[in-house]
Amino acid sequence: MDKGVRKRRDGNPKLDGSLKDQLQTDGVIKGVAGDRQFVTALARGLEILRAFEPGDGPLGNQELAERTGLPKATISRLTYTLSALGYITYLERLGKYQLGTPVLALGYASLAGMEIRQTARAAMQELADKESVSVALGGRDRMSMRYLQTCHPESLATLRLEIGARVPIESTSIGLAFLCALPEGERGYLLERIEERSGEEWPEIRDGIAQAEEDIAKKGFCTSFGKWRSDVHAVGVPLVPRDGAPVMAFNCGGPAFMLDQDRMEQEVGPRLVDLVRRLATNRGDINF
Repeated sequence: MDKGVRKRRDGNPKLDGSLKDQLQTDGVIKGVAGDRQFVTALARGLEILRAFEPGDGPLGNQELAERTGLPKATISRLTYTLSALGYITYLERLGKYQLGTPVLALGYASLAGMEIRQTARAAMQELADKESVSVALGGRDRMSMRYLQTCHPESLATLRLEIGARVPIESTSIGLAFLCALPEGERGYLLERIEERSGEEWPEIRDGIAQAEEDIAKKGFCTSFGKWRSDVHAVGVPLVPRDGAPVMAFNCGGPAFMLDQDRMEQEVGPRLVDLVRRLATNRGDINF
């Protein structure tokens, strides 16, 4: 079986790919082509929609082929079909496509179904305003973390990542916190994938993950001081929903020149832990 495909306990394939690493999944799709329950055409169509990222602008068939790894002829048929259904819109002047309104409806329906976003928002905004930090809630999207809710203080004009933003798992506080809360099987699988794509950087990344695990056990939060971006300091805390929903994580962060390490360790980190613990207690979830 292809390395990008693992069987879940229910017998269904769990797909994972990574923009090039994230989205080039034709090999993954072919890896389950023998599964009679798996609809390859549907999977390829969804990969086209996944190829559009916030801030990208319109994409042409060539760009979609490069991002997904799908053949150009296949891309052409899929974009024609998705355009006919309204999921993407063809911009004749540019010769490119952009996402259509029906995709927006799907996104809003998904977000509206995540009750935790509404439950946590007031406390997140309060912390953001009090500490002059950005506060975010995120979940895994393949080999990245995707922001599901964000709150910012008025005083912070930079580094305002919004809902839908995607950041790495292995170098951000939100990603490290998420990794530390995963069940052993899923965590091991993700670590294998991270090692595969990290190359010579893997030993340093492995040590960072181990340190995050130790920090969460001792303090309830982990840190990322310049690991993702040299000018960003952040702390992260995991949350495990008891209802069987996927593991999530919270983070607080901002410009390093505004948030020195001592302040993040002594003030911001403990306050984020308190926020998540209160939320977990009220919802009956598990916090670390």
